[in-house]
Amino acid sequence: MRIESKFLRCAVGTAMLLIVALGTGTPVAAAAPEVGARVTAETDGLALDGQSWWPTGFNAYQLATNWSVNSGCGAMVDLDSYFGALPPHSLTRFDAFQALAINRFSGALDFGPMDAVFAAAASHDQLLIPVLSPQDGACEGDIFKDRQWYVDGWTTPPAVPGTTAVTSFQQWMQTVVNRWKDSPALAAWELVGEPETSSCTDASCSWSTRTCTAGAAQVLREFFDTAGEQLRAIDPRTLITAGLTGGGQCGSQGDEYEYLAESPFVDVLQYHDYGADGVPLPGDQWNGLQRRIAQTAAVGKPLLVGEIGQLAGSCGDLGARAGSIATKIDGQRAAGTAGALLWAFVPDPRPGECTYDIGPGDPLWQTIGS
Repeated sequence: MRIESKFLRCAVGTAMLLIVALGTGTPVAAAAPEVGARVTAETDGLALDGQSWWPTGFNAYQLATNWSVNSGCGAMVDLDSYFGALPPHSLTRFDAFQALAINRFSGALDFGPMDAVFAAAASHDQLLIPVLSPQDGACEGDIFKDRQWYVDGWTTPPAVPGTTAVTSFQQWMQTVVNRWKDSPALAAWELVGEPETSSCTDASCSWSTRTCTAGAAQVLREFFDTAGEQLRAIDPRTLITAGLTGGGQCGSQGDEYEYLAESPFVDVLQYHDYGADGVPLPGDQWNGLQRRIAQTAAVGKPLLVGEIGQLAGSCGDLGARAGSIATKIDGQRAAGTAGALLWAFVPDPRPGECTYDIGPGDPLWQTIGS
């Protein structure tokens, strides 16, 4: 199975911070990350092992697929081949969903496939961002996370434990953070990929009929503050990145994006770039990439372009796509972004179809690590 439906809707020591939540007057106290992590966030970008680092790499959502253990999410990947082919100190964002840690034969948690991802990355000295859950439910039951999930659904155990959930998201987060917090491959944690606090109006929560009601940003900010505080209590060193799409989604529209960026438990922001081929700074003055760069600079936090995707295959030449995305990366870096990850590496690209697939021999490999 491929994840493509979402594109259709195209510091030394501990510093104590005090943030006042928008419109509530409620103070939120928090500690910034402690020293000791390999990857750190500075006002002007990221650092790796104390040296400035502008990471490039791939989204490779399929890495934890192992059909002998789990139900998978896409094709299986030869982990040593993948990490060995990357330029040194590349960054990979991958799915670390609970569904991929459930043994499809026993129904119990089985961390073998995910442990293998961390082990292979560490053996090749590569870096990872594990995404702990998807907004759209892809590869995890296809259940869209609505506003109420961010209020209290994330703390609620599954009503009927099954193939996609054994524990609540809260328990899952706590379990995996405890398990991998000391991995030398860990760059940052991402709670939810592309979070938004939309309200559903039909059973399928169709994107075209969702609504965005008042207080959406406050709900999302409270989630970042509360879940982030719990994560940081377990792992006080590792960065937390908010995997926001950045294009004006419910809960992060306009000025709301900066309000979310002010959370003491958000260290790195994201923007996801689709539908503006060859344009380094896409979007408008309210929700475009230039606006997001200015907002993150205002709060002193780096902005990672966590997804850059362009269709190719039957609808475009792979070489032309590589040139277009190279133009994007160069322009975005010059404008002040903190890194770029391409969507998406797959071991089994479909050259006869119009997709975002980036296979092992794709010319896009030449755009990373430069």
